[in-house]
Amino acid sequence: MEREKIVVIEDEADIREVTEYNLTREGYQVHASPDGEQGLQLVKKVVPDLVLLDLMLPGLDGIEVCRALKSDPLTRAVPVIMVTAKGEESDIVLGLGMGADDYVTKPFSPKELIARVKAVLRRSPLKAELTNQTRIERGEVTIDIERHEVRVEGVSVSFTATELKLLYFLASHPGRVFTRDHLLSRIGCEDTFVVDRNIDVHVRSVRKKLDKHRDLIETIRGIGYRFQDEPS
Repeated sequence: MEREKIVVIEDEADIREVTEYNLTREGYQVHASPDGEQGLQLVKKVVPDLVLLDLMLPGLDGIEVCRALKSDPLTRAVPVIMVTAKGEESDIVLGLGMGADDYVTKPFSPKELIARVKAVLRRSPLKAELTNQTRIERGEVTIDIERHEVRVEGVSVSFTATELKLLYFLASHPGRVFTRDHLLSRIGCEDTFVVDRNIDVHVRSVRKKLDKHRDLIETIRGIGYRFQDEPS
Protein backbone atom coordinates (compact mmCIF):
# COMPACT_ATOMS: atom_id res chain seq x y z
CA MET A 1 0.00 0.00 0.00
CA GLU A 2 1.37 3.41 -1.02
CA ARG A 3 2.25 5.66 1.88
CA GLU A 4 0.12 8.75 2.34
CA LYS A 5 1.88 11.94 1.26
CA ILE A 6 2.09 15.06 3.39
CA VAL A 7 3.55 18.43 2.39
CA VAL A 8 4.90 20.52 5.28
CA ILE A 9 5.22 24.26 4.61
CA GLU A 10 7.12 25.77 7.54
CA ASP A 11 9.84 28.44 7.59
CA GLU A 12 11.27 27.63 11.04
CA ALA A 13 13.92 24.99 10.34
CA ASP A 14 13.82 23.32 13.77
CA ILE A 15 10.02 22.94 13.72
CA ARG A 16 10.11 21.76 10.11
CA GLU A 17 12.74 19.11 10.85
CA VAL A 18 10.99 17.82 13.97
CA THR A 19 7.69 17.68 12.12
CA GLU A 20 9.27 15.82 9.19
CA TYR A 21 10.91 13.37 11.57
CA ASN A 22 7.74 12.55 13.50
CA LEU A 23 5.54 12.24 10.42
CA THR A 24 8.10 10.02 8.68
CA ARG A 25 8.36 7.85 11.79
CA GLU A 26 4.58 7.38 11.60
CA GLY A 27 4.95 6.03 8.08
CA TYR A 28 4.02 9.06 6.00
CA GLN A 29 5.88 10.18 2.89
CA VAL A 30 6.90 13.75 3.73
CA HIS A 31 7.84 16.64 1.46
CA ALA A 32 8.81 19.98 2.97
CA SER A 33 9.23 23.60 1.93
CA PRO A 34 10.56 26.63 3.84
CA ASP A 35 8.31 29.26 2.23
CA GLY A 36 4.88 29.81 0.74
CA GLU A 37 5.81 30.24 -2.92
CA GLN A 38 7.90 27.07 -3.08
CA GLY A 39 5.36 25.27 -0.94
CA LEU A 40 2.52 26.11 -3.30
CA GLN A 41 4.48 24.77 -6.27
CA LEU A 42 5.42 21.66 -4.28
CA VAL A 43 1.78 20.92 -3.47
CA LYS A 44 0.81 21.26 -7.13
CA LYS A 45 3.65 18.92 -8.12
CA VAL A 46 3.08 16.27 -5.46
CA VAL A 47 -0.72 16.62 -4.97
CA PRO A 48 -0.46 15.19 -1.43
CA ASP A 49 -3.05 13.65 0.84
CA LEU A 50 -2.66 16.53 3.31
CA VAL A 51 -0.90 19.89 3.70
CA LEU A 52 0.48 21.11 7.02
CA LEU A 53 0.60 24.87 6.52
CA ASP A 54 2.23 27.47 8.76
CA LEU A 55 0.34 30.78 8.60
CA MET A 56 3.34 33.04 9.31
CA LEU A 57 5.49 32.54 6.23
CA PRO A 58 7.91 34.90 4.48
CA GLY A 59 6.73 36.30 1.16
CA LEU A 60 3.51 34.47 0.32
CA ASP A 61 1.89 33.88 3.71
CA GLY A 62 -0.17 30.88 4.76
CA ILE A 63 -3.52 32.57 4.20
CA GLU A 64 -2.58 33.34 0.58
CA VAL A 65 -1.29 29.80 0.08
CA CYS A 66 -4.55 28.38 1.47
CA ARG A 67 -6.59 30.68 -0.78
CA ALA A 68 -4.59 29.58 -3.82
CA LEU A 69 -4.94 25.88 -2.97
CA LYS A 70 -8.69 26.10 -2.49
CA SER A 71 -9.21 28.06 -5.73
CA ASP A 72 -7.29 25.55 -7.89
CA PRO A 73 -9.31 22.51 -9.09
CA LEU A 74 -6.13 20.40 -8.87
CA THR A 75 -5.63 21.02 -5.14
CA ARG A 76 -9.08 22.09 -3.94
CA ALA A 77 -9.85 18.72 -2.33
CA VAL A 78 -6.50 18.43 -0.52
CA PRO A 79 -7.14 18.88 3.22
CA VAL A 80 -5.18 21.59 5.03
CA ILE A 81 -4.17 21.79 8.67
CA MET A 82 -3.07 25.29 9.63
CA VAL A 83 -0.22 25.78 12.09
CA THR A 84 -0.62 29.00 14.03
CA ALA A 85 0.88 30.91 16.91
CA LYS A 86 -1.32 31.58 19.93
CA GLY A 87 -3.41 34.71 19.61
CA GLU A 88 -3.99 34.42 15.86
CA GLU A 89 -7.71 33.74 16.17
CA SER A 90 -8.62 36.10 13.33
CA ASP A 91 -6.29 34.24 10.97
CA ILE A 92 -7.71 30.90 12.09
CA VAL A 93 -11.24 32.11 11.37
CA LEU A 94 -10.15 33.38 7.96
CA GLY A 95 -8.36 30.15 7.11
CA LEU A 96 -11.23 27.93 8.18
CA GLY A 97 -13.61 30.13 6.22
CA MET A 98 -11.51 29.51 3.12
CA GLY A 99 -11.76 25.75 3.53
CA ALA A 100 -8.93 24.70 5.84
CA ASP A 101 -9.89 21.54 7.72
CA ASP A 102 -8.29 22.05 11.12
CA TYR A 103 -5.57 23.89 12.98
CA VAL A 104 -2.91 23.28 15.59
CA THR A 105 -1.26 25.99 17.68
CA LYS A 106 2.41 26.37 18.52
CA PRO A 107 3.96 25.04 20.60
CA PHE A 108 2.46 21.62 19.96
CA SER A 109 3.56 18.16 20.98
CA PRO A 110 4.32 15.48 18.35
CA LYS A 111 1.50 13.41 19.85
CA GLU A 112 -1.01 16.22 19.35
CA LEU A 113 0.15 16.84 15.79
CA ILE A 114 -0.05 13.19 14.79
CA ALA A 115 -3.52 12.90 16.32
CA ARG A 116 -4.80 15.89 14.29
CA VAL A 117 -3.19 14.55 11.10
CA LYS A 118 -4.72 11.11 11.55
CA ALA A 119 -8.13 12.59 12.32
CA VAL A 120 -8.15 14.74 9.18
CA LEU A 121 -6.88 11.93 6.96
CA ARG A 122 -9.42 9.53 8.42
CA ARG A 123 -12.35 11.68 7.35
CA SER A 124 -10.79 12.88 4.09
CA PRO A 125 -11.65 13.64 1.43
CA LEU A 126 -15.00 15.19 2.14
CA LYS A 127 -17.19 13.92 -0.68
CA ALA A 128 -19.35 17.02 -0.48
CA GLU A 129 -20.28 19.74 1.96
CA LEU A 130 -23.28 17.67 2.91
CA THR A 131 -23.05 13.93 3.22
CA ASN A 132 -25.25 11.63 1.13
CA GLN A 133 -26.34 9.89 4.29
CA THR A 134 -29.88 10.61 5.36
CA ARG A 135 -29.46 8.82 8.68
CA ILE A 136 -26.49 9.45 10.96
CA GLU A 137 -25.69 7.66 14.21
CA ARG A 138 -23.22 9.17 16.64
CA GLY A 139 -23.14 7.17 19.84
CA GLU A 140 -26.59 7.37 21.45
CA VAL A 141 -27.77 10.09 19.06
CA THR A 142 -29.49 9.25 15.77
CA ILE A 143 -30.36 11.94 13.21
CA ASP A 144 -32.75 11.08 10.39
CA ILE A 145 -32.98 14.02 8.01
CA GLU A 146 -35.71 12.48 5.80
CA ARG A 147 -37.99 11.73 8.73
CA HIS A 148 -37.07 15.03 10.42
CA GLU A 149 -36.35 13.06 13.57
CA VAL A 150 -33.68 13.02 16.25
CA ARG A 151 -33.51 10.22 18.78
CA VAL A 152 -31.45 10.46 21.95
CA GLU A 153 -30.96 7.08 23.62
CA GLY A 154 -33.86 5.82 21.54
CA VAL A 155 -36.27 8.56 22.60
CA SER A 156 -37.60 10.95 19.95
CA VAL A 157 -36.76 14.61 20.72
CA SER A 158 -38.40 17.57 18.99
CA PHE A 159 -36.04 19.81 16.97
CA THR A 160 -36.87 22.87 14.90
CA ALA A 161 -35.87 22.81 11.22
CA THR A 162 -32.84 25.02 11.85
CA GLU A 163 -31.72 23.02 14.89
CA LEU A 164 -32.00 19.78 12.94
CA LYS A 165 -29.99 21.12 10.01
CA LEU A 166 -27.33 22.46 12.37
CA LEU A 167 -26.97 19.17 14.23
CA TYR A 168 -27.03 17.17 10.98
CA PHE A 169 -24.36 19.31 9.33
CA LEU A 170 -21.99 19.17 12.31
CA ALA A 171 -22.51 15.44 12.81
CA SER A 172 -21.84 14.90 9.10
CA HIS A 173 -18.31 16.22 9.54
CA PRO A 174 -17.04 14.97 12.93
CA GLY A 175 -13.81 16.57 14.06
CA ARG A 176 -13.91 19.43 11.56
CA VAL A 177 -14.01 22.98 12.91
CA PHE A 178 -16.56 25.35 11.38
CA THR A 179 -16.77 29.09 11.88
CA ARG A 180 -20.10 30.68 12.75
CA ASP A 181 -20.28 32.29 9.30
CA HIS A 182 -19.76 28.92 7.61
CA LEU A 183 -22.50 27.34 9.69
CA LEU A 184 -24.87 30.20 8.93
CA SER A 185 -24.24 29.83 5.20
CA ARG A 186 -24.89 26.07 5.32
CA ILE A 187 -27.93 25.70 7.55
CA GLY A 188 -30.06 28.56 6.17
CA CYS A 189 -32.86 29.99 8.25
CA GLU A 190 -36.15 28.32 7.46
CA ASP A 191 -37.84 28.77 10.80
CA THR A 192 -36.24 31.93 12.12
CA PHE A 193 -33.97 34.83 11.20
CA VAL A 194 -30.48 33.63 12.00
CA VAL A 195 -27.73 36.25 12.09
CA ASP A 196 -24.26 36.65 13.57
CA ARG A 197 -23.97 35.32 17.13
CA ASN A 198 -27.55 34.04 17.10
CA ILE A 199 -25.97 30.81 15.90
CA ASP A 200 -24.81 30.44 19.51
CA VAL A 201 -28.43 30.49 20.64
CA HIS A 202 -29.24 27.59 18.34
CA VAL A 203 -26.21 25.64 19.50
CA ARG A 204 -27.27 26.11 23.12
CA SER A 205 -30.75 24.89 22.27
CA VAL A 206 -29.41 21.82 20.46
CA ARG A 207 -27.13 21.01 23.38
CA LYS A 208 -29.98 21.32 25.83
CA LYS A 209 -32.03 18.83 23.82
CA LEU A 210 -29.08 16.44 23.60
CA ASP A 211 -29.07 16.48 27.42
CA LYS A 212 -26.14 14.47 28.81
CA HIS A 213 -24.75 14.09 25.28
CA ARG A 214 -24.39 17.86 24.91
CA ASP A 215 -20.60 17.59 24.87
CA LEU A 216 -20.79 16.03 21.40
CA ILE A 217 -20.78 19.64 20.15
CA GLU A 218 -17.54 21.32 21.16
CA THR A 219 -16.95 25.07 21.35
CA ILE A 220 -13.68 26.24 19.79
CA ARG A 221 -13.17 29.53 21.58
CA GLY A 222 -13.05 32.54 19.30
CA ILE A 223 -13.54 30.34 16.22
CA GLY A 224 -16.78 28.37 16.14
CA TYR A 225 -17.86 24.78 16.73
CA ARG A 226 -17.12 21.19 15.85
CA PHE A 227 -18.79 17.86 16.43
CA GLN A 228 -16.74 15.47 18.56
CA ASP A 229 -14.35 13.44 16.46
CA GLU A 230 -15.07 9.76 15.95
CA PRO A 231 -12.76 7.39 17.84
CA SER A 232 -9.96 5.76 15.85
